[in-house]
Amino acid sequence: MTQRKRLSNVQSSSQSKRQSNSFMTQEEDEDATFTQPSTSQVQRGLEKLTPAQVDQKTAEVVQYILVKDQKKIPVRRADLVKHVVKDYRTVYPEIIKRAMRTFEQVFGLKLVEIDSKNHMYVLVNNLDASTARPSPVERPSNPKMGLLFVILSVIFMKGGVVRENLIWNTLKKLRVDPGQRHEEFGDVRKVITDEFVRQRYLEYVRIPHTEPVEYEFRWGQRSDMEVSRAQILEFMGQLHEQDPRSWTQQYREAHSAATASSSQASSSNHR
Repeated sequence: MTQRKRLSNVQSSSQSKRQSNSFMTQEEDEDATFTQPSTSQVQRGLEKLTPAQVDQKTAEVVQYILVKDQKKIPVRRADLVKHVVKDYRTVYPEIIKRAMRTFEQVFGLKLVEIDSKNHMYVLVNNLDASTARPSPVERPSNPKMGLLFVILSVIFMKGGVVRENLIWNTLKKLRVDPGQRHEEFGDVRKVITDEFVRQRYLEYVRIPHTEPVEYEFRWGQRSDMEVSRAQILEFMGQLHEQDPRSWTQQYREAHSAATASSSQASSSNHR
């Protein structure tokens, strides 16, 4: 009976993986069938639509992305085209351009393509300090973001990549046991290895040639855009009652990242 049960579980898991892979392949195929319209095609498409129609479709795209952003889920171009843009595909570049302008001017946010291969977008804080809102990660407003901030801090201070055991052990010292259900976070391990990874805050990568299998964590693409390394260093300095400059390598990296962000903001403002 036990063997039959194990076999059933293995088959179920295998079937689930096949379904997941099939779904991903289908999504990739859908995006592959979408050809970015040329400038002349966009212009001809706009001539067939009223300004009100384009504005309405832009508003729908903005609303769709805002809803997805509530759960910090990256938005695929394939999903935008299939579920929102639909019959307005020929003017997609104009719609997405207007949506980007709306996010910047109305919400102080940037719509950024973080994955040019799979065409995935996320909303991040505008790099222009005059309009930017505090990052939910930089100033954690809820327990999950606080948990993420701790993990990002450990990764940054340890050189940018850490084995998962270090993360689990660090959390245990903070009385957050990944092996037990937490009152605030629920399944801690799932939140970290699934939710934060799906949101592109973390990368969770298998280490080759390890037996038993081991994984390591890195910052995800969204964290690179949203999180200030300088603030993490300041946080660590306060925590250990130490001058942030005493961590020479991290201080240099944080300063370089801040300079790069400032340059990018300046470049954006002069376009």
